[in-house]
Amino acid sequence: MAARPDKPLHLHILSMPSHLPVVRAAVEKLCQQLGFSAETAGKIILSVDEALTNIIRHAYDEKPDKPIEVELTPLCDAIQIVLRDYGRPVDPSVIRSRDLNDLRPGGLGVHIMTCCMDRIEYRPVEDGAGTVLTMTKRLPKKNHEE
Repeated sequence: MAARPDKPLHLHILSMPSHLPVVRAAVEKLCQQLGFSAETAGKIILSVDEALTNIIRHAYDEKPDKPIEVELTPLCDAIQIVLRDYGRPVDPSVIRSRDLNDLRPGGLGVHIMTCCMDRIEYRPVEDGAGTVLTMTKRLPKKNHEE
């Protein structure tokens, strides 16, 4: 049996949708190694995918050559995912999902992330270039449902 990962995994990608499957695969593998169920791993992967899509769309206006840093950190009882962009900064106080009664495609990424993850924190970067998003999902307690 492979040893449980205990160091962060760093990925540096460009703001291209074609890079997202690589990140999804890395998140999936780490979730498996940490003991998350397939269902919970799927929710974590979906959250990361939504967050990266939002970065590509909103921070970078869909420009395909902009840097995104991804850090996947195994904690003793959780996984922490940090996404760092260098695009248009976002004011965390204005980040909201659109009304769920507004039936149309798109705009639910923040809602999905909030429902799937235990903790989400947006932090503007001190020099004003970009945003850091930290998402955390705890492992379930032993002998309990997720």
